[in-house]
Amino acid sequence: MGQAQTSTDQEVTLKHIQELYRKFASECPSGNLHLHEFKRIFRINSNSTEEESAYIEHLFRSFDTNKDGNLDFMEYVAALHLVLRGKLEDKLRWSFKVFDRDGNGCLDRQEVRHIVKIIHEIKKHKDSGVTGNVDDICDRIFDMVDKNNDSQISLEEFIEGAEKEPWVMDQLKLDIGPCDWFIDQQKKKP
Repeated sequence: MGQAQTSTDQEVTLKHIQELYRKFASECPSGNLHLHEFKRIFRINSNSTEEESAYIEHLFRSFDTNKDGNLDFMEYVAALHLVLRGKLEDKLRWSFKVFDRDGNGCLDRQEVRHIVKIIHEIKKHKDSGVTGNVDDICDRIFDMVDKNNDSQISLEEFIEGAEKEPWVMDQLKLDIGPCDWFIDQQKKKP
């Protein structure tokens, strides 16, 4: 999910972000970013897998805080801030919100399995060396993170597990390279 800062990410400066805001205004004169435009940002197209498309749709819905089917400028700014400059705990809280499809404040096996399956399939598509069974990965996550063994992962268990267990963090993240994309966009002239 891009939770951890990677050494390969370039730093996005305030100047880069200001330029992106200008582009938002010129490319989205209505003041709204639609799902198809959001997918284009992350290079999701007809050649993308169903899993990649589903993952990006999850991300889009998580940023659409007023649930109107668009990202307005303020939602866009909040998304940029979280993805590019947010602290690890904030990113984990956001990831938890993305995973918690029913919004009940905890993750059950079905929710964890759903997102692990999506992430695992995307990783396999990009790297044929990725192995593992989704059910086994899900079981291991629960074994490591569900401290009170109630078959649900609370926000606190999720954050603690992801911060303390590098394997769990690796299974629950998908680096989509947003910093590199934003810098690439900065280099392109409208």
